[in-house]
Amino acid sequence: MKKIHLKIIVPLVLVALCLAYSCKKNLLTQNPIGNLSPDNLSNAAGVNGLLIGAYSLLDGVGGIGGGSNASGSNWMFGSVAGGDAYKGSQPSDGGQDALPVGNFTANTFNIYIQNRYTILFNGVARANDVLKTIPLAKDLPADQAKVLSAEAKFLRAFYYLELRRTYGQVAYVDETTVDTNVPNTAEVFPKIEADFKAAMADLPATQPQAGRANKWAAQAYLAKTYMCEHKFSDAVTILRDLITNGVTARGQKYALNDVFQQNFSPEAAQKNSAESVFAAQSSVNDGASGQNGNAGDDLNFPYGDGAPGGCCGWFNPSQSLGNSFKTDANGLPLLDTYNTVGQDVSNGATPWTGNVDPRLDITVGRPGVPYLDWGNPKPNWIRDATNGVFNPRKNVYSLSERGSNSDVTPGIWNNVQLVSNNINLMRFSDILLMAAEAEIEAGSTATAETDVNLVRARAANPKGWVYKGSTYAPGSSTYTINATPADKYKVSPYPAGSFNDKTYARKAVRFERKMEFGMEGMRFFDLQRWDGASAGLPGKLTSDGTMAAAINAFFAYDVRINSQLQGAHFTPNKNEYYPIPGQQIDLSKSLAGKAILVQNNGY
Repeated sequence: MKKIHLKIIVPLVLVALCLAYSCKKNLLTQNPIGNLSPDNLSNAAGVNGLLIGAYSLLDGVGGIGGGSNASGSNWMFGSVAGGDAYKGSQPSDGGQDALPVGNFTANTFNIYIQNRYTILFNGVARANDVLKTIPLAKDLPADQAKVLSAEAKFLRAFYYLELRRTYGQVAYVDETTVDTNVPNTAEVFPKIEADFKAAMADLPATQPQAGRANKWAAQAYLAKTYMCEHKFSDAVTILRDLITNGVTARGQKYALNDVFQQNFSPEAAQKNSAESVFAAQSSVNDGASGQNGNAGDDLNFPYGDGAPGGCCGWFNPSQSLGNSFKTDANGLPLLDTYNTVGQDVSNGATPWTGNVDPRLDITVGRPGVPYLDWGNPKPNWIRDATNGVFNPRKNVYSLSERGSNSDVTPGIWNNVQLVSNNINLMRFSDILLMAAEAEIEAGSTATAETDVNLVRARAANPKGWVYKGSTYAPGSSTYTINATPADKYKVSPYPAGSFNDKTYARKAVRFERKMEFGMEGMRFFDLQRWDGASAGLPGKLTSDGTMAAAINAFFAYDVRINSQLQGAHFTPNKNEYYPIPGQQIDLSKSLAGKAILVQNNGY
């Protein structure tokens, strides 16, 4: 599905949400910019255009507040804040706004915190506009209206799930809301569940475009919602159905790709594969001057002349993440001792020489290891020595794709070559590992072991490894197999019965997610969910301290490498959520005479 960035026709002024033609006061009375109006939207073409506008914000770009600080990839809020990566670049570059987000020292007026909140509510507003406009479109057949309504509900639930995970309790506004100055004191999870269930009921199994949500994507996100709520029994049932029967929007049965790298390829033939449950679509060289490329990650390329992307040296993988891929003599991960056994991976005078999981070299670019077909990463690709020795990799295109899968429009996006990589919002491996987690808590540990080993078997496939002195083929996302793997790769399945100990099984599944989804914007939210904090209300967080322990351990280890982590500290019963932006609190006060929105605990 081609992504179209519509002009803003739905004002989102802080917390106030409404259709442009139904708002009545202050800034909300301004006429919409451009030539779209209620008259030319109240038809089938108008509804479809509004829906495309709602889809277009999945990447976090466009609308009000969009950009790299609101990226749909959650590179800042999910990966940097979760310990996968450093902010990167130079200490002064983003030192006043980006760095405090990852270090948990940000105030309530931080631009990253404000813009992510705003773009998500903008997505909610656009979904609500679709739902409000459908009844007015007299030329829209009932069967089409049903599907479009279901897609809008799916998108609204998606944006609200992101809001709930990032900010805790937020105000809930739907298409029927008249007074948009709504408090955030009611739990929104039931509303999110209801929208995903409605979408499941009315969405088709397949769609005409790969980027549209189908019934199985809605079911997968209902399962993710249940996991956030710790409703493991409910999650197990629908996850097993997804594993057995789920298909993509194009009708492919869900399956793991044979090659891990394929999930991160910008090649059209590699995207929207059997592993892609739902993705934000990206394209370049399509006449849009790069507007449809993945601009949310435009800072996150290696730095220096000749490097892919052309800018900007942000988002360097952390040393702790690199060390997490160490494996023992049996090919199993060092669940508790990855940072204490042996030396650092690829760093220091005597770096680690033991076995590693081959996903390491698909997740991070490291010295001496081929970086797609760019050769070995150059030292000057690291913009500042404080960023360690690793480059981001999952968001990068190959040299042979430059100009075809990267945009070369002069002067656009500060001359960054935006890439046509989709943003993987959910992959089938996520379904397998959520199922394993839910089975451990409410089902069969043996079944969980099988699910995890499916993911590990893919990692063990030599076809997907990186090889030295080899040719990288972007059409297949593979290197030519020869006698020289790039490192001592060894990854093995867990032996039968390993998961009989539920404590060990739980730890193994959680660590598998860390390796499988490194640099994909998930780590912070996984830690939050495992901590139990997602079940808390403002001022009543249910943190058990495990999230704080994990993130503070990362700070304590990596600060010796990255001095930008000085002063970083995660405070339990506070930092499990980011604050409601101060601008939102102030606006709710100005509209009602007193603040309607309740700030999160500790801010």
